[in-house]
Amino acid sequence: MELQKGIVGADAILPALPIAVRESGMLDVAGRVCRAAREHGVRVLHATMEERPDGAGQAVNCRIFAIGAKRRAEVGYSPTEIGQPGVVLVDELDVQPGDITIPRMHGMTPFTGTELDAVVRNLGVRTIVLMGVSLNLGIIGAALSALDLGYQVIVVRDGVVGLPKGYADAVLENSLSMISTIVTADELIAAWS
Repeated sequence: MELQKGIVGADAILPALPIAVRESGMLDVAGRVCRAAREHGVRVLHATMEERPDGAGQAVNCRIFAIGAKRRAEVGYSPTEIGQPGVVLVDELDVQPGDITIPRMHGMTPFTGTELDAVVRNLGVRTIVLMGVSLNLGIIGAALSALDLGYQVIVVRDGVVGLPKGYADAVLENSLSMISTIVTADELIAAWS
């Protein structure tokens, strides 16, 4: 989820997030999990944020969206705007032709207002494996939505990041552990093997 250059790269609207992502090594972990998934016939889907250049269709109804709107007003664009380099997925994921990218242009979670649920169901998938950013909002929102839609949810502990780290760890231990199975990348890859 949202492992895009404009979110976890140098141009991010939350500068602390790319630092935490780099320090955690999670991009390499996510890349390794994606490679293993493909090797084992598990479909890789990328949930992305892709905004219109004029911001139309997005609500500014919370603090994080206001930060993005302020950034667009100050510099004239958003890092995840269609046509900007920040909309591109990070190199570590080594996106392949068989991968499916499901963009959203509004909201916080990948299931709301997108084709994600229909695509996943039509693939015959019953279990969602989540990696990406951030544990503060998007990952927990995606997990709750997936759960509500009837999916089993797995969260890759070393494939997610949130801020601050202590809070992110608490979200994993106290919230996500109640609605999903928490595994390491090694445990997940071993299970696929």
